[in-house]
Amino acid sequence: MTVRILIVDDHPLTRDALAGLLQANDFDVVGQAGSGAEAIQAARSLQPQLVLLDLSMPDMDGLTALPLVREAAPGAEVVVLTASEDEDNLLGAIRAGAAGYLLKSEPPDKIVGFLRGVAHGEAALSGAVARRLLDQVREGGDARNQVPDSIAQALSARELEVLLLLDRHLGTDEIAQRLFISEHTVRSHVKSLLAKLGVSSRREALEQLDRARR
Repeated sequence: MTVRILIVDDHPLTRDALAGLLQANDFDVVGQAGSGAEAIQAARSLQPQLVLLDLSMPDMDGLTALPLVREAAPGAEVVVLTASEDEDNLLGAIRAGAAGYLLKSEPPDKIVGFLRGVAHGEAALSGAVARRLLDQVREGGDARNQVPDSIAQALSARELEVLLLLDRHLGTDEIAQRLFISEHTVRSHVKSLLAKLGVSSRREALEQLDRARR
């Protein structure tokens, strides 16, 4: 299946380089935009499946544009591609509904692999920022909200978020609303984390989490 993608970056050379890379790897680059305002307009008219979004842009930064792009193209997943490792930008992007946060320092083949994963319902986080998010999740609450290393190291950052929300007894629809993703994507993350933990149900996953916390 060819994935329709919109590239948003204020540098034409960067956009062209990304377009060449993605087209060579069977993505359908349906459009390019150089600002947040252009991104919203292009997302509305083109209805891509993926939007690759820079954060630092004139007139409207990526964090401001992100929820508006998702509103303009409800069926699209948005992946941030940026040079910024700033923690506030990372958490802000995820809270605004980004399906991924990738650093421009990533090798081209890894960017392609991450984007293919997002197209199949996975989250995409560069290694450095994934570690930071994991630390936030583990340090951000009381002992009940922390995830022992035995489980944390087995799961992706987005799977950890889903597991913690399951532990708070949220349903699939509530998790989807909280993370700004579709219910289908939530189910995909649940299926993946169950497989990684070697269990067959949400109840068994939470029991394993409780045992690991003791």
